[in-house]
Amino acid sequence: MPNLKEVRNRISSVNSTKQITSAMKLVSAAKLKKAQDAITRMRPYANKLKEILSNLSQSMDASEGIYSRHREVKNVLLVVVTSNRGLCGAFNANVIKKANQVIETNYAKQLAEGKVQVITIGKKATSYFSKKQRVELLSSHDELFGSLTFESVIPVAEKAMNLFVEGKVDKVEFIYNQFKSAGTQLVTHEQFLPVLPPTTGEKTSTSSQEYIFEPSKAEIVENLIPLSLKTQFFKVLLDSHAAEHGARMTAMHKATDNASELLRNLKLSYNKARQAAITNEILEIVAGAEALKG
Repeated sequence: MPNLKEVRNRISSVNSTKQITSAMKLVSAAKLKKAQDAITRMRPYANKLKEILSNLSQSMDASEGIYSRHREVKNVLLVVVTSNRGLCGAFNANVIKKANQVIETNYAKQLAEGKVQVITIGKKATSYFSKKQRVELLSSHDELFGSLTFESVIPVAEKAMNLFVEGKVDKVEFIYNQFKSAGTQLVTHEQFLPVLPPTTGEKTSTSSQEYIFEPSKAEIVENLIPLSLKTQFFKVLLDSHAAEHGARMTAMHKATDNASELLRNLKLSYNKARQAAITNEILEIVAGAEALKG
């Protein structure tokens, strides 16, 4: 049976932890509302823009569709998005696990030749891939989540796009957590470049249409398509940002519940120990009184 002082110290420690996790849950809930609103507003626009982008790329020839050129994949670039901080359950571990799975399953040949490059967004991914052998950490952009705006994302998106256009990489893919709800985040692996053609359902509805290009096809290639790609890049980060706060809120909610349960058990142990101590004292007093009588 633990002594009363030890139990009191543990109760005090767990109670402090509970207050911290409860406060973190409330902070994450407030941040989640803002992040959820941002991705909810962005998603329909980004999805429609992606559909238009796919159809436009299909209607252009090889010289015009510079972002839809399919080449033999000799060099691959992965954009891995995690969070800067922990205490969000398996949020970061799942992304890193998925990235390793993709590299080892899909790009084992490129990995053996040292032709797998990574751009990391989030300190957890940067910390991991800076130590991973045979994978080149091209750059890290952990500061983006400090002030996540479209303007701050543009340079990173342009870097990935330029590497593809210049032929330095033949494929660019995202690995990140997609936001579904506060309690659900889906680890997502999707292709960024080259632009994928429309799916079967999209082909029947839109790709057969003939487009009238205004002001010109060349200007659309120069302006609209790059803007669409940057929007897709931004949407990925908004998704991950909302998913992070959802994961952290859920993790802190579970931690607070666990602390409450532990407190109940500790208080029960404390009361039992206290009752045992009082009983021992009474027995000692009774025994002493009986000894005096004798």
